[in-house]
Amino acid sequence: MSAGRWLVRAASLGAALGLWQLLTSLDVNLWLRFEQFPTVGEVASAFADRLGTGPYWQDLGHSLRRIVLGFLLAAVLGVAVGTAVARSRWAADLLGPLVEVARPVPAIALVPVAILLLPTNEQGIVFITFTAAFFPVVVSTRHAVRALTPVWEEAVLTMGGGRLRVLFSVVLPGALPGIFGGLSVGIGVAWICVISAEMISGEYGVGYRTWQDYTVIDYPGVFVGMATIGALGWLTSTAVEVLGRRATAWLPRPASRGAGGAWRPAFGATGRTPLSTGAEPAGARTAAVTPVPRKEPVS
Repeated sequence: MSAGRWLVRAASLGAALGLWQLLTSLDVNLWLRFEQFPTVGEVASAFADRLGTGPYWQDLGHSLRRIVLGFLLAAVLGVAVGTAVARSRWAADLLGPLVEVARPVPAIALVPVAILLLPTNEQGIVFITFTAAFFPVVVSTRHAVRALTPVWEEAVLTMGGGRLRVLFSVVLPGALPGIFGGLSVGIGVAWICVISAEMISGEYGVGYRTWQDYTVIDYPGVFVGMATIGALGWLTSTAVEVLGRRATAWLPRPASRGAGGAWRPAFGATGRTPLSTGAEPAGARTAAVTPVPRKEPVS
C-alpha cells in the first residue's frame, strides 16, 4: 500500500478522534447528548493505566483463547460440512435441513442451551463462539463448491484420479476464495458473540470487564473495552485476510493500471493456476465458451 493511502487512512482516524474530542469537550447536547461522554484524553489516560495492570492482559488472553478455539473448530467443521452437503446427496438430505433450521437462530440466543448442556461457563462461551462462526463458513463453502465448473473434475477422473484426488486437487483449491469469504464473515460474527457471551455469563474476558465498568459507571473504562474489542477484531480479521491471500496467491489480482485505466491481472511466476500442468486439459477451451450442464452431487 502506498504512503498516500496510509496518510489518508490516518487522517480519517484522526478526524474522527478530533470530532469526538470537540463534541465531548464542548458538552454538545442537541439531539445527540455528548455531555456524559468521556473525552479522548480521558479514554487515553484510562487506556494507559489499564495497560500497566495484570487483569487487563488476563482478560485479553481469555478472550483470545475463546475466539481462537471456537473459530478453529468452526473453520474445520464448517468446511467439512459445507463440502459434504455440496458434494453428496446423502449429506444434503441428512445435514442440509438441520443447517437451514439452526442457521437463523442467533448464536447469543443459545446461552441458555450452553448453560444447560455444558458443565462450565468457559466451554459454553467457546460453544457460542463456534456456533456464531460455523454457519457463515458452511454456507459460503457450500456455495463455492457448487459453483465450480465440472471440467477440471472430469479431467482428473479421465487421467485416473479418484475421489480423494478430485477433492484435494480440484474442489478445495477451487473453492478457497469462497471459503475465505465465509471465514472473514465468521471471525467478525464470532467476536460479536464472544463479547456478548462474556457479558452475560463470563467470569473473565474483555466483554466481562467492559460490562463491569458500565455497572460501576466507569465510562472511560467502557470505552477502553470498546477500543480493545475493535483492535482485536481488526487484528484477527486482518490475519484471516492475509492467510486467504497467501492461500489463493494463484488467483489473478489487479497489479497496476493499464491503458485507459483498466486493471491488468497479475499472475504468479508461471502465470497459471495451481491446476495447470503446462497444457490445458482436453475440452478446457471449449468449456470456457460452451455452457457446461450442472452436475448433481455424487452420493
